[in-house]
Amino acid sequence: MVSLPAFEHTPIDKIAGIYGKVQKSYLSHKTRGLEFRLAQLRKLYWGLKDNQEAIQEACKLDLGKPSYETYITETGWCMNDIIFTCNNLAKWMKDESAPDIPLMNKALSPRIRKDPLGVVLVIGAYNFPIQLSLGPVIGAIAAGNTVVLKPSENSPNAAAVMKMILEKYVDSSCYTVINGAVPETTALLEQKWDKIFYTGNGTVGTIIAKKAAETLTPVTLELGGRNPAIITKNADPRLAARRLVWAKILNAGQVCVSQNYILIDREILPQFLEELKKTFKEFFPAGAKASPDYGRIVNNRQWTRLKKMLDDSKGKILIGGNMDEADRFLEPTVVQVDSLDDSLLADESFGPLIPILPVSNLDEAIKIANSVHDTPLGIYPFGNKKETDQVLNQTRSGGASVNDGFFHASLPTLAFGGVGTSGSGAYRGRSSFDCFTHRRSVTTTPAWIERMLAIRYPPYKGKLGQYKKMQDLKPNFDRMGRSTGGWLSWLISLGAQSKGGALIRYLLVALIAVSYKRWQAQAKI
Repeated sequence: MVSLPAFEHTPIDKIAGIYGKVQKSYLSHKTRGLEFRLAQLRKLYWGLKDNQEAIQEACKLDLGKPSYETYITETGWCMNDIIFTCNNLAKWMKDESAPDIPLMNKALSPRIRKDPLGVVLVIGAYNFPIQLSLGPVIGAIAAGNTVVLKPSENSPNAAAVMKMILEKYVDSSCYTVINGAVPETTALLEQKWDKIFYTGNGTVGTIIAKKAAETLTPVTLELGGRNPAIITKNADPRLAARRLVWAKILNAGQVCVSQNYILIDREILPQFLEELKKTFKEFFPAGAKASPDYGRIVNNRQWTRLKKMLDDSKGKILIGGNMDEADRFLEPTVVQVDSLDDSLLADESFGPLIPILPVSNLDEAIKIANSVHDTPLGIYPFGNKKETDQVLNQTRSGGASVNDGFFHASLPTLAFGGVGTSGSGAYRGRSSFDCFTHRRSVTTTPAWIERMLAIRYPPYKGKLGQYKKMQDLKPNFDRMGRSTGGWLSWLISLGAQSKGGALIRYLLVALIAVSYKRWQAQAKI
């Protein structure tokens, strides 16, 4: 077994000084250059590569996470993210031409410049302790910021490993880790940040958003939700069973974007239940507890919370239900419920509990989903295209995977984020760079244009008519809100502001008239 560093709380009286150090580094402008950013990202890559065994052991101790899951969702994910970012960073950093600029203003060279936001605080989560901490950090480094990372204390071994990696491999005056719990986080929130990125639950997210509002600090909040899966009578029950079971056994169901409950048409329920049983047997031939591919609940407090949710449910356990507190083991458990007030639907489980509520039709399912949580983090409709389109059209969610369980959140370069009470902002891939970047609009006014700018200077007498000719746009709609546009209207109005344009318009109209007369003559023949 590899030796791991110890988890130690950062002294609270040192937090202000640590913040001051990274702020000073940002104000020295050392993080702005492309080569510096690339060097730091590349060093972080090797920090992850060199410490794969330590990360694997830490995730095993913290979450009972299988080595395979640790690689694909933690180490390998972050290393690939770094390479993708490095390969694209020069392109992302370039100024962009500003869109929709009138021709007369092109001389001002309007452009969008990409500036770092400044000093960033990233607060990570325990369920994917490496990915959900270092993923945002990668974006913040790429965007040219300095960063303080506060990992979750609920995955202490992973937090200690990350602190060791950042101290050893990257510039510690720019990027550092503060470990601890509520007191340390509270002390961090007393500082003035240029951006706060938080992954976790809505209760803490609300506290962070309120505190950030005191200093007008922008926040990105990646929260959870009571995410529904909706299975219509036209869905494939085998595919739905396999894909939704996978979404609940990964990380022992401790995935903010996995389905919290299943709404299923009564007509297909018996077939679906049979497929669920087959799937569990296929995935875990000797049972989930004996499988090396099934994780554990992060700590006894969370295990007790999940057990209470199950104990309080009025539903009927159809599959599973076995548990072992000493091992923090909770078997994937399917429960049929009959009320929206059931404990398994009232709150997000964040564990391997699978409540099923039968419905009469798709309209009823959509109505229930919107009443349980109107803005979940994800939604998962199973059925034909007409049905899944109806679900997407009549619901809201941070993201959606059609005929699958959170596949959209499995794509590392696809923007990921919530909406409403499931979060705000997005990251991953290019979006991680954008998340920590200020898009700064810039113009450059040349000296030779001064004569043309005379219209903006006082005295204003006699200038309004000239301004209107230059700037006013003509509506392509009438007083009833009906469009008066179309190609013919465009053609008739072509060149209205210039003699050259009028000539082009005259010639085009004449050409159309001649063509029409020829067509008439041929038609008579």
